Amino acid sequence: MRRTITVTGCLAATFAVGVPARADAAPSQVRGTVVRFSGNDVHVDVSIRSNHPTSRDFVSMLPLRLKLEDLGGKEKISYLPRKLKTKGSPGSDPEDGDLIYYAPWGNLGFYYDASGIGFSRDTINLGSYRASARRLARLQRARVAVRVLRSGASS
Repeated sequence: MRRTITVTGCLAATFAVGVPARADAAPSQVRGTVVRFSGNDVHVDVSIRSNHPTSRDFVSMLPLRLKLEDLGGKEKISYLPRKLKTKGSPGSDPEDGDLIYYAPWGNLGFYYDASGIGFSRDTINLGSYRASARRLARLQRARVAVRVLRSGASS
């Protein structure tokens, strides 16, 4: 006679508790998170302003390395390794000092001269920063490390 003792459920539960969340799982709250872009002995800190799907997806990608380039004398842009989730994220009317995500191209943009740029559903605001165009230009000449400097408040 063969007897089977079922302990797999208990063992599975024990192992599941110790399994960390996926590294790319989006955090539930990112508003107030400070993201640091650094390279070439300069850094720019961005305060994440909203807790929408795009900002959560962006923060979930960190840390990473990027290369910045100038776009039309208005912004410094960088392409991400993959496109971000945008469903449920509002468009914006960018201002100087905004970090945005431009959905059609899948790039980040540091606006330093947003004059003449209007509202677009495809331009999603991620946060704000305080840095001159000159400081951004110094970052442009480096391989930029991007990481979470300080996590936002939990809710």
